[in-house]
Amino acid sequence: MSKGTLYIVSAPSGAGKSSIISALMEKNPTYAMKVSVSHTTRDPRPGEEDGVHYNFVTKEQFKALIAENAFLEYAEVFGNYYGTSRPWIEDNLEKGIDVFLDIDWQGARQIREQMPEARSIFILPPSRVELERRLNARGQDSAEVIAKRMSEARSEISHYNEYDYVIVNDDFDVAVMDMKAVLRAERLGQHKQAEKHADMLKGLLAED
Repeated sequence: MSKGTLYIVSAPSGAGKSSIISALMEKNPTYAMKVSVSHTTRDPRPGEEDGVHYNFVTKEQFKALIAENAFLEYAEVFGNYYGTSRPWIEDNLEKGIDVFLDIDWQGARQIREQMPEARSIFILPPSRVELERRLNARGQDSAEVIAKRMSEARSEISHYNEYDYVIVNDDFDVAVMDMKAVLRAERLGQHKQAEKHADMLKGLLAED
């Protein structure tokens, strides 16, 4: 059995990366796939479940995990810690499961340093006008917060060239198909196929 692939997915807020990943998980049962669940020290928000949206831990527990080198990457944001579990990801990859990691470009850099075999995908909006329209349509943020997100988007987008693949989310269904195409191409890579079809290849190459 070949190992799974870790997919790092980044995008500015409002570009649709979470929706694309969710649609991919629902519409593509061919491959075993999971979304990484981060650890955090912040309190759960209404409707959030432990182990589903985040693994909620105390700061003492989080710092103990740091000491154990249990995170591929972690960061402190507004007084709370967020981190990606190394054992969980490595265990799932060993089982042949593809893992999606929704993370910003800074976290992506940390992951690539430790797992250079990971593949990275950046999701772009078709324009700044459309990105702002989507942020407003969500109805979740104030005008001030949206302005801040738009300001941050330029900086985030400037790092698109650090990624292996770039998908423009203009038409949502097309963007999901593009994401599927990335997975298909990676699964058809020579090393993956060599592992998957080792016995078949041995037979094909056997001398008469």
